[in-house]
Amino acid sequence: MSRIEFFEERCKGCMLCTLVCPKELIVSSERFNTMGYKVVEVDKNKMDQCTGCASCAKMCPDYVITVYKTVKPKKESGND
Repeated sequence: MSRIEFFEERCKGCMLCTLVCPKELIVSSERFNTMGYKVVEVDKNKMDQCTGCASCAKMCPDYVITVYKTVKPKKESGND
């Protein structure tokens, strides 16, 4: 299962990641980091919808997001 993790202490609450997620999984949370910025989150019940596209990580100016993409097994070719 692909998933994303946030290093919340780096987050400055720009919310750019929320704009580029094709599944609209990333949302503003009710929490604040120690710098006083509102951080983002993904509902744990929706994380399985993450495709691992990494659009959020590419957009993030502060390197807050780490993407773990599920490796799909290679299809066997029928040429034996």
